[in-house]
Amino acid sequence: MILYHTSDREIVSPDIHHGRKNADFGWGFYLTPDRDFTFRWARENAVVNEYELDEAGLDIHRFPRDVSWFQYIFHNRRLQDGLTADVIIGPIANDTIFDTFGIITSGYLKPEDALKLLFIGPEYTQVAIKTEKAVKQLRFIRSEKIERMDREALKMEQNEYQEEFAAAIEKMYNK
Repeated sequence: MILYHTSDREIVSPDIHHGRKNADFGWGFYLTPDRDFTFRWARENAVVNEYELDEAGLDIHRFPRDVSWFQYIFHNRRLQDGLTADVIIGPIANDTIFDTFGIITSGYLKPEDALKLLFIGPEYTQVAIKTEKAVKQLRFIRSEKIERMDREALKMEQNEYQEEFAAAIEKMYNK
């Protein structure tokens, strides 16, 4: 599997213990198989690192965009990672996930409504390398420096998402 990771530098030897513990799939080294997504979300003067993952012998858990995925992310945001896999693959939660979880815990939004909100927008895939065993099977291929990005497509996607999200919220409260 060919995967990409965007950073401010070349990363030949990934560290699974760097970054946020409360990320979507917990602590790990995050990548995506979607090269276009990587380039669209990269900041100015970023470096896109390319890797190949040998999946043989790895315990890989794949999440569809469903209730189990939602619950797993919900628990990880509370630092309760209950899954022991070498690699976790699944959708990236949209940018409203922190707000959505806060609204659920406040009692203002039912979990089934929150799940509907998390389904809004395009679905991009993330791959979290969770164990040293998996890191050893991740081979660095190359890196590419990005000097300047065209932000128009990203801006349009974000505007469409915000409009769809606002319409969904309005529909929930006007039942």
